[in-house]
Amino acid sequence: MKIRGNKGFTLIELLIVVAIIGIIAAIAVPGLLRARMSGNEASAIGSMRAINTAQQNYSQQCQGYAIVLTELKAAGNFLSPDLTGAASVAKSGFTVLLAAGAGNAAIPAPPAGCTTPGSNYYATAVPLTLNSTGTRSFSTNAQGTIFYNNTAVAPLEAIFTTTGTPIQ
Repeated sequence: MKIRGNKGFTLIELLIVVAIIGIIAAIAVPGLLRARMSGNEASAIGSMRAINTAQQNYSQQCQGYAIVLTELKAAGNFLSPDLTGAASVAKSGFTVLLAAGAGNAAIPAPPAGCTTPGSNYYATAVPLTLNSTGTRSFSTNAQGTIFYNNTAVAPLEAIFTTTGTPIQ
């Protein structure tokens, strides 16, 4: 009669290894989620900076600012396609939107290729799901400073100079 060798792992040893892997995963997952949210917020800040730069270039050609994202592409590809696909764009867990700023006035007789430039703009980046895709909302205007708050609503342009918190 042959006696089988004791090669391999026992069931208890395998269960202990699986339990250890589970504990390590439980410790690592929250850190990975925070890193993802931080990356999403960095992308949103980058989008706000890109919009500010595109608006400055647009204003030199059109004597005013675009009031919708699609205009920044139509007038001369001032902004990348991932931000100019529609009036409101979802990018990296944030909804990016461009609108006319407070007290906006239309620029009369804009140059060829420019449609309805205005005297100012207001851009926002709001997390798709607060505390999941991001913990802060961002906004900027023609002054070029990016402001943030910890809510699902971007900082209002009217409070930039009084209670707005700028990005450092």
